[in-house]
Amino acid sequence: MRERLADIARRYEELERLVVDPAVIADRRELARLGRERAQLAEIVGVAREQERVEREIQEHRELLGDADPEVRELARAELPALEARAVELERRLRALLVPRDPNDERSTVLEIRAGTGGEEAALFAADLFRMYQRYAEAHGWRIEVLSSSPSGMGGFKEVIALVQGDGAYSRLKYEGGVHRVQRVPVTETQGRIHTSAVTVAVLPEAEEVDVDIPEKDLRVDVFRSSGPGGQSVNTTDSAVRITHLPTGLVVTCQDEKSQHKNKTKALKILRARLLERMRHEQQSQIAASRRAMVGSGDRSEKIRTYNFPQNRVTDHRINLTVHQLDRVLDGALDQLIDALATRAQAEALEAPA
Repeated sequence: MRERLADIARRYEELERLVVDPAVIADRRELARLGRERAQLAEIVGVAREQERVEREIQEHRELLGDADPEVRELARAELPALEARAVELERRLRALLVPRDPNDERSTVLEIRAGTGGEEAALFAADLFRMYQRYAEAHGWRIEVLSSSPSGMGGFKEVIALVQGDGAYSRLKYEGGVHRVQRVPVTETQGRIHTSAVTVAVLPEAEEVDVDIPEKDLRVDVFRSSGPGGQSVNTTDSAVRITHLPTGLVVTCQDEKSQHKNKTKALKILRARLLERMRHEQQSQIAASRRAMVGSGDRSEKIRTYNFPQNRVTDHRINLTVHQLDRVLDGALDQLIDALATRAQAEALEAPA
């Protein structure tokens, strides 16, 4: 660990020099990248320096235990336990900080929720999940903005895409990516039978312009008239926007806003997030949180979590944790589940070979 800390200290000093280099300052993308790296290393360097200081004090106090003056010996003996306890705590913090961090953790996030198997009932549950995340975001002081939506006939969502803005939004919500299964009696069921439906959730870190540069020549922008709910402007103006990214074939459509400009801005946010996730997946194929791995096919069998209404329970299958408070979870009380998932992820990272 000492060698690794020394390497980090050297890199931090190098970054301190680079971020004030005029050539780097002139390059927005490089400056942003180096700034993020420096911020991630700053806490490690600070704790390591404090640990070195405490260890020096411990050594000095141990030497004072052999001092000729009994008062000096007694003072050293009295202060030593607190210093040793502090050293143990700093060692624990350093080990936790040295766990490889997801560079996207402090970003805002693009949340995509889609109805899977189950027809209208799946669409209704997609709306339930969206409300759950809205309430969770509100509890954490995050702002949530709908970027695109496709309502169903009974008030659900075939698809809803939202931007969740706030410090650490991605670090918490990234554990929500996958297939969510619901077991309940649908409002459309006349015989009282329990049905099983599925909804897919994808969680993508928000991409900034400096992260994903999209030349205009790589885009085809089509405008058309909006359809579905939306007020008086629907079907009267060409406000809906469909953007095709020519190199990858990715297509994003937005028609929620009455303004063509606003729809285009939202569509570009979604496109950048998807491109960033695509780049990340290509560069680090081992990352299990890639978008395709998260959403699977939307089949009921590819579940990460089950919401069972008759039993008032929520079960996360990745950590075999069951909570008998389904109503509270759907009201945004997700921290118990997310904390457990984050703890397991950290434990696995600590056990992984360097």
